Amino acid sequence: MPIQKILLVDDSKTELHHLSELLTKRGYAIRTAENGEEAMKRLGEEKPDLILMDVVMPGQNGFQLTRAITRDPRFTDVPVIMCTSKNQETDKVWGMRQGARDYIVKPVDPEELVSKIRAFD
Repeated sequence: MPIQKILLVDDSKTELHHLSELLTKRGYAIRTAENGEEAMKRLGEEKPDLILMDVVMPGQNGFQLTRAITRDPRFTDVPVIMCTSKNQETDKVWGMRQGARDYIVKPVDPEELVSKIRAFD
């Protein structure tokens, strides 16, 4: 099943706007959340096909949230792509250990991001 609905989780309104615009133009339906609590609320309202997850956020960080989501039986089939400015190899490894299926570093290259999303179609 092709990816259609994406949940963007990022505490930066600028980043949410930028990524929403980029992905909406490519035909994706976008929902946003600015923190872990809001993300879990959105997941309860409507299950996305994919989640783009920031790491550095107040409260529950993206690593913790990814672990919680990917271990929840309702969402084990929803791929998470970490989308963060944390560019160390150890960050990537840790993100993948938490359940992320891919990892992209900001600033995001639009074609690379779309390519990573399409890999889950």
